[in-house]
Amino acid sequence: MRPVRFVPTHDGLSLAWTRSGTGMPLVKVAAWLTHLEHDDESPLWAHWVSFFEENFDYLRYDERGCGLSDRNTGALGIDSWTDDLTRVIATAEFPKPFAMLAMSQGTGAAVRYAAENPDDVSHLVLIGGYSRGAFKRNDPKGAALYKAVVDIFGAGFDERNPAFRDVFTRRFVPHGDPEQMAWFSDLCRRTTDAETGARLLAARGEMDASGWLDKVRCPTLILHAREDGVAPLSEGRYLAQRIPNAELHVLDSSNHILQATEPAWDEARNTILAFVGAATRDDFGLTPREQAILDEICSARSNKEIARVLDMSEKTVRNHATRIFAKLGVSTRQEAILKARTGP
Repeated sequence: MRPVRFVPTHDGLSLAWTRSGTGMPLVKVAAWLTHLEHDDESPLWAHWVSFFEENFDYLRYDERGCGLSDRNTGALGIDSWTDDLTRVIATAEFPKPFAMLAMSQGTGAAVRYAAENPDDVSHLVLIGGYSRGAFKRNDPKGAALYKAVVDIFGAGFDERNPAFRDVFTRRFVPHGDPEQMAWFSDLCRRTTDAETGARLLAARGEMDASGWLDKVRCPTLILHAREDGVAPLSEGRYLAQRIPNAELHVLDSSNHILQATEPAWDEARNTILAFVGAATRDDFGLTPREQAILDEICSARSNKEIARVLDMSEKTVRNHATRIFAKLGVSTRQEAILKARTGP
């Protein structure tokens, strides 16, 4: 269990945040729908958590109204979302500069923070992002469809019959298997309630952070699924056209939340690592997390001690150690220590 801490918001709420992993510092801006206690168990999110923990000093939090944060939403909108992000970073005393990752609606707070704090953000990565909500795109049909989704969510989200939730969740992973859909439906119910979720969705529809796009100065990577049903590709292009020198990579996927089994996920991971300069370290090709574990092995710590120091389970340490030994071409801890000290 990763340690969870809390920070007060400007309007008296409480946000839950956690920090884990080793490597280059990276902040993930909150977006729909997360739950710090359950994300690493979910077939929808577990591979995201694992990837970022293995490669980064990873800071994330549940947004207001969701997960372990207060279920009262308080004031919603770009001002509150950006202030929440700022408070989490300050409370965590996170090292600067850091890379920043945002998905979906989290893009609004990310671009505003990057524009207003240019010395803090070294790299900006936007996945399936948008700066304009559905009600701000001059698209009457799209706005009408989005309003229908908000209404359905508010009216039927808490029903025992999952059909109402399926209308919503299928937009995120349209070709998800039954296990993924069941997990997503359950995660939605654990994370928020119908009334709160409807308010969050409506606020997203009204968001407009486009005024900050041309003020972003850090290198920016935009990853967007070609057939994204939540944030259309046109919004990804809009970001790329207005953020100076941004790179747009279109992924061959229809999932708003990229899944571990699709090639687009591997492409996204490799592109992110190359973009931020966090590709595999040293001549053995170890990831930052693997290097951290090898460092602890060289300090003669047991798997149990490493698990405590790096805040992971003993089983995870063993799994990493197996991969490390394979990369080093050794079979024992003693051989690994010798190889680490003498080089390839």
